[in-house]
Amino acid sequence: MKKKNILVIFIISIIFLLLLFTMTFTNVLCISNSKDSSERYYSLQGFDDGFIISYTHSVNKGRVHDYYTCDKRTGNLCLNSTFFVSYGAGIPEPEETPGAVFQVLDNGYLINDINRVVPKLSMAVGLIANHGYAINYPGYDKPGIIYDEILFTDLFAPQTSIILQTKRVTLIEYLLHKI
Repeated sequence: MKKKNILVIFIISIIFLLLLFTMTFTNVLCISNSKDSSERYYSLQGFDDGFIISYTHSVNKGRVHDYYTCDKRTGNLCLNSTFFVSYGAGIPEPEETPGAVFQVLDNGYLINDINRVVPKLSMAVGLIANHGYAINYPGYDKPGIIYDEILFTDLFAPQTSIILQTKRVTLIEYLLHKI
């Protein structure tokens, strides 16, 4: 009788865990191959705290960092600010975006309050641009200095078309595809 009780408890525990992992949902930032959705990565912290897309500018060859947040209500992405080290062709002018604030810093230039909202961000993984992803740590106030950057070429083949967007996924999906 005792072995039977243990077996019942074990089976109930397994069922509970399966339900927990398949019925519990969470919001994440999803970075996926636009042509093969099985090639995807999830970031809970990128959704919660925001993220940074970095790349080498094609004209002035300086590193650019675009700071995004995820709207928790709509799921949209919002470009809040951009940091760059060299000012020139292809870099936005502050007056191009009403309300944006341009700052000259010791280590480069910063445009804040851009507030450009998009439902998703599409891009191609570049070798020369050296696209990267990092978490925007809350309260971190040193624009241009990035920690724990992951290059997209470490995740996807060069020239792969990728999409960054928010998604609601099960706990097991998140655990299987987290960055």
